[in-house]
Amino acid sequence: MSAPNSQERRACWSARDEYWKCLDCSQNDVTTCEKYKKEFEMNCPAQWVKYFNKRRDFLKYKEKIEKEGYVPAEGAPKL
Repeated sequence: MSAPNSQERRACWSARDEYWKCLDCSQNDVTTCEKYKKEFEMNCPAQWVKYFNKRRDFLKYKEKIEKEGYVPAEGAPKL
């Protein structure tokens, strides 16, 4: 499999952005964004989809930590 050309990359990123925007607007309701998810998965290589999904999860976690602060789990060892 060859690497996506610039037009294919732009289509992938655009589909990703539309899907993420839908998720943000619907408070992460995947069923509401099914159309965008299919478009995203159709326009991006599977490995990219996996990476972008993990990236979104990380960015949302980071945003939460920055907003609410870090609170260790109860019973977690103190460092």
